[in-house]
Amino acid sequence: MRPSLVIVGAGPRGTGILERIAANAPDYAGLELDIHLVDPFPPGGGRVWRQAQSPLLWMNSQSQDVTMFTDDTVELDGPVLPGPALHEWADLDGRAFADRQLQGAYLRWVYEQSVAALPPGVAVRHHPRRALRVSGPREGRQQVWLEGRARPLLADIVILAQGHLDAELDEEQLELSAYAHEHGLVHLPPDFTADSDLSALAPGEDVLVRGFGLAFVDLMVLLTEGRGGRYEGDTYLPSGREPVLHVGSRRGIPYHSKIGYDWTGERPPLPRFLGPAEIDELLARPDGYDFRRDVWPLVDKELGFAHYHRLFTAHPERTRVAWADFEEKYAAAEPLSAELQALVASAVPDPADRLDLTALDHPLDGVRHTSYEELQDGLRGYITADLERRHDPAHSPDLAVFLGLLSVYGQVVRLGDIGSWWHGFFSYLASGPPGPRLRQLLALSRAGVVKFIGADMRVTAEDGVFRATSATVPGSVVEARALVEARLPHPTLARTRDQLLRELYEDGARATPAGLLAVDPEDGRVLHRDGTAHPRRFALGPHTNARGAGAFTRPRTNSPSFRQNDATARAVLAFLRDLSCRAAA
Repeated sequence: MRPSLVIVGAGPRGTGILERIAANAPDYAGLELDIHLVDPFPPGGGRVWRQAQSPLLWMNSQSQDVTMFTDDTVELDGPVLPGPALHEWADLDGRAFADRQLQGAYLRWVYEQSVAALPPGVAVRHHPRRALRVSGPREGRQQVWLEGRARPLLADIVILAQGHLDAELDEEQLELSAYAHEHGLVHLPPDFTADSDLSALAPGEDVLVRGFGLAFVDLMVLLTEGRGGRYEGDTYLPSGREPVLHVGSRRGIPYHSKIGYDWTGERPPLPRFLGPAEIDELLARPDGYDFRRDVWPLVDKELGFAHYHRLFTAHPERTRVAWADFEEKYAAAEPLSAELQALVASAVPDPADRLDLTALDHPLDGVRHTSYEELQDGLRGYITADLERRHDPAHSPDLAVFLGLLSVYGQVVRLGDIGSWWHGFFSYLASGPPGPRLRQLLALSRAGVVKFIGADMRVTAEDGVFRATSATVPGSVVEARALVEARLPHPTLARTRDQLLRELYEDGARATPAGLLAVDPEDGRVLHRDGTAHPRRFALGPHTNARGAGAFTRPRTNSPSFRQNDATARAVLAFLRDLSCRAAA
């Protein structure tokens, strides 16, 4: 029988793995192979990036920052095969934010190119079904059972690349859902906004929205322009079909806008204080490490280095000493120490030019408004100022910090599951919405379609309604008969609705403390609770501790996702070659 590989999930990660299999196949000459892609959605885009969705929904990355192809910055054993980034393929202005339909078309093209690049002995078949479970002995062929099919696919290797997954409700969401059902309220739990049924949110109805990230932006678009509203300049003209969205979150503000200018001049030499050697040392500790105690100080120092390198080299008039002198003392100082703070204070006279990550993470700490109306003016001013800053090259140290965040993410991915806080902090600073979306948010606020609740939002269900409070307006209460949780489901094995992964976990696959599927960081092999790696099962993506910073990669950033895809592809091809050799013998 011909060797067989089953890839569960044909979205960006599955497509990326296929591209790496095609790139590495010449090193395994003569290999014959059947590849089965299992996904109910079309290959390339998969569920999230399918072409069949609203054209109003955009990517939150500029088209020049999206690629599916390797370049010479990527540290990998396989060959580098360059290809066009999204803007080059689509002939777009690199600064444009493409819609998701166009990105889906790009992904479909990448998939087709990858299939075409496979050698003649490799065949690919797509199965538009759901994979229900994987069975089989560790040393023998695996059986992948598909929905609506009586016999399984036989696989020598299985790669799980399902991407973002639905989840069962946690305890709080179950209570809120039950209360809504009992009292005739509307409760929309965490979900993929593009797939949510928003028809229950009536025109003019007050709706509480908990979450101010990218899921909220999609919700905002679908409930405004998606219901016939339109913009004329900075003014929103309602259709009359919009609900009124009262939005809040832990921080109480939207994610920072994408930066609206390009890099010029010298780049900070990264990594500097958190590189491979530091990660090796953390991984070698016999008693393990704590993120806040052992990793965060290095992150803080690395991002500070990126920030001050840019400030001193591009804006020296805002500093008091030469960069070489500052760098020497900065390198010698302990992270987060009083010595380091004193050095910065003495060398950077304006506090606004100093990097304070704690203040960035808690922007409304200590901010109090006396009324709900006053809060609206205050947050419109905050968002306006942030938009102006993110589009002003005078604040280019912000872009240096962004580059530092990419560098840090590329390193800490080797640590595996470091908890959800870091990923949220990264997204808040580095993966926010396009600037035009925040300008639309301001227009919607002025039109009264969106209203801000503030920071530390708390939601209760009592007296037949949902109630929201915030520390930003003490004593203020907002009541509504509808509540939307504007965020993605948390990808835990214990609560996933993916039957395959749930049964894998029940059969002994290891979960990380945060509930992710544990895999070998070297090649993505699934780990079991006894510490062994399954020789025939691999997994990559957001449901594992080998997740990357996002679905896609910026060119020339030594992408962790590309490195993972290449290592997994080579491990799979080597295994199948050895299997074929043993069979021939």
